[in-house]
This record gives sequence, C-alpha cells and structure tokens, in this order.
Amino acid sequence: MDLYKAIQDLYAEKEKLERVIASLEELQRSAGSLPLPPSGGKRRGRKSMSSKERQEVSERMKKYWAGRRKRPRQPEREA
Repeated sequence: MDLYKAIQDLYAEKEKLERVIASLEELQRSAGSLPLPPSGGKRRGRKSMSSKERQEVSERMKKYWAGRRKRPRQPEREA
C-alpha cells in the first residue's frame, strides 16, 4: 500500500468530517433549544411516598437492622 496515498485519503476524510461537524454545529446554533416532547405514559424513576409510607418503611427498617445487630457476625468465606 502506498503510504502517501493513505495519508491523502485520511486528510480528505478529515476535511469531510470537519465540514459535517461545522454544519451540525450551525444547525444546533440556529435551532436553539428544541421543545421537549409531551410526557405521555408512565412516569419513570422512583415513585414518591407519602409521609405515612415513609414512616412504615422507617419502622420496618429499624426492625430489620435491630435483628441484624442481634445475630452474631459470621466470618466471611473465602472464594
């Protein structure tokens, strides 16, 4: 393979990429911020909890950790 030809091809590709990047940046500047699509359907992420639900979780976790502290710690197994 001709090294000179390979370098010329790479420079040509680089110039083409730079033109595409410049045009995309121009589109981005001219478009500004696009409006967000309307949210329809399920909500993503965690559901919010009422204060009553938080209190129930708090009591449940207090019982859980109290039980964990009562049990003696077992040595970890080596794999």
